[in-house]
Amino acid sequence: MSNLQLIIEERPTIVGNFMVGRLLPFRDKRTVGPFAFIDHMGPEFLSAEENFDVPPHPHIGLSTLTYLFDGSIMHKDSLGSEVEIQPGAVNWMTAGNGIVHSERTPERLRHEPKSLHGLQIWVALPKHLEHMEPEFFHVDAEAIPCWETAGVQFKLIAGEAFGRKSPVPVYSPLYFIEIKNTEKQTIKIGDDLFGESALYILEGAIESEGNFYEPKQILIAKDAKLCEFTMQPNTTVYIFGGEAFAEERFIYWNFVASSHERIEAAKQRWTNQSFPKVPGETEFVPLPEPKSGFRPKQ
Repeated sequence: MSNLQLIIEERPTIVGNFMVGRLLPFRDKRTVGPFAFIDHMGPEFLSAEENFDVPPHPHIGLSTLTYLFDGSIMHKDSLGSEVEIQPGAVNWMTAGNGIVHSERTPERLRHEPKSLHGLQIWVALPKHLEHMEPEFFHVDAEAIPCWETAGVQFKLIAGEAFGRKSPVPVYSPLYFIEIKNTEKQTIKIGDDLFGESALYILEGAIESEGNFYEPKQILIAKDAKLCEFTMQPNTTVYIFGGEAFAEERFIYWNFVASSHERIEAAKQRWTNQSFPKVPGETEFVPLPEPKSGFRPKQ
């Protein structure tokens, strides 16, 4: 019997002035554990006249995880944080009851050719923490646990697995793992996983139960404990998941919540511009028309 529950393909979506590949949410699978949203950015090559610019916009009820493979993004938020995100580092911003941030090409790169490639991820907060005060943490690449087993490289970007713990301060049981190889290798890690689990193929290919899967796909497992697959040479995959929440999570635009009422209140706050401001920024992304944003259900 197959352990594969669902295959999700990337769908092209515009974010700001940038094309991304959307993976979550999907109509048949809204979340994987606490993971509620994943965008694959790039790889995109920008000229000296082009820049990545997402003006200030709000979030509630989630933590954002930004992880770059290439390029740089300047993060600024309403807490006063101002950090340049570089490859391998983790930006972990927890919105709680409300935060605003912008993401742009750093000033030092705005007038030269550049590239950008990475993942933008939202992790929903447990219900009892949806009202928490916002927080921001930046973890340098050197602080992320990395190790090699039988020629396969592992990195625990967030959460706990393999008896290790990432320094990223998550708020529910989860894991976000990078696995890279150079030679063909069979991987069996089900005993180290829990809750709901999914695998994203960034590059290369994997074989599972006689079938081959290639980049820009998420494979959802029926049972995390049965996670076994063969990586073809020079493959990179990301395994993510964790304990699912008892309550459904609703998404509208940049808002994640366990109730429609919280989302409606956040929409009104943003329309009234009563969220906190990002210091030094006057632009903002307006609330989209209903047909442009995420519906609470699809």
